[in-house]
Amino acid sequence: MFKKLLVTLLTAAVCFCINPVCSQAGESLILATATTGGTYYPVGVAIGTLSSIKLAKKYGITVTAINSAGSGENVQMLKNKEAQMAILQSLFGLNAYQGMGPYKGKPVKDFRSVSMLWENVEHFSLAKKAVKTGTISDLGHIQGEKFSIGKRGSGTEGSGRTILKALGIDPEKDMVLEYLGYTPSAQAMMDKRIIGSNIPAGAPAAAITQLFAQMGDKNVKVLDFTDEQMAIVQAKYPIWNRYVIKANTYPGQKTDINTISQPNFLAVHPDVSEETVYLITKTIYENLPFLATIHKATKVMNIKKAIAGLPVPLHPGAAKYYKEVGIEIPASLL
Repeated sequence: MFKKLLVTLLTAAVCFCINPVCSQAGESLILATATTGGTYYPVGVAIGTLSSIKLAKKYGITVTAINSAGSGENVQMLKNKEAQMAILQSLFGLNAYQGMGPYKGKPVKDFRSVSMLWENVEHFSLAKKAVKTGTISDLGHIQGEKFSIGKRGSGTEGSGRTILKALGIDPEKDMVLEYLGYTPSAQAMMDKRIIGSNIPAGAPAAAITQLFAQMGDKNVKVLDFTDEQMAIVQAKYPIWNRYVIKANTYPGQKTDINTISQPNFLAVHPDVSEETVYLITKTIYENLPFLATIHKATKVMNIKKAIAGLPVPLHPGAAKYYKEVGIEIPASLL
């Protein structure tokens, strides 16, 4: 059903782009997302398709979503102007803009915020045979086993390493690292080529759904975070908070999964015009039910949360729309 809907949406967008009206003055933007098995890609396609359908005919504005390695590559693509928009983890946005973590001493300022999107939920999955406590600490006891940390340079790899390091788990010593995207990670677990994987995504994540459907609750476990473990992570990185994946979110999932999450946000290059970003922001918030039909993760979006916790300043076009609808914007975001 989801694939058919995407095909329909993409076909509609293409139809608009071959219409002569598309030759009007406007901007054609590339939106960088992540690998296809997570949440970034389908939501990015939805935002791109929605924007193109609503704005191409009248304003000549189109947005085309592409897959990528995730937040790390997206920051670089924005810097190099290979993409004009991107979905980013808050962690990567904060580190890049302030020159922290992997960007220490080399801040990247080539992006601005448009909107918060949804929570990026941590899914650290592990084959049941390796489960001892059922919590994230189990990843400190799989020496010699292969574990997928995410594609090289991705937000998945970056956030995974950050969380594990905060909890005293050394990915280089405590496991044999593989660098796979979401769907390849799930497939490798099903084929028993790896013991576990790191798949942060809005719930339900397609790759985790596939994993539970094929392996079953008796053979795979998405690891919990205890309150103490969450507090340790929060002490160093306050962007993460408690997130409960309710039972039956995934096939055969009999109990709640007590994990953590961080927000994702939509970013744009500062060179994109104020009018274009204003129109895209307005289009998104006037059509939230459409996005919710594409992925359940976007159901949490609403105008009251649009700027909550944004890690970098707003683009003037987005700020213009929020002021127009009565949102009070703190000075730090202007």
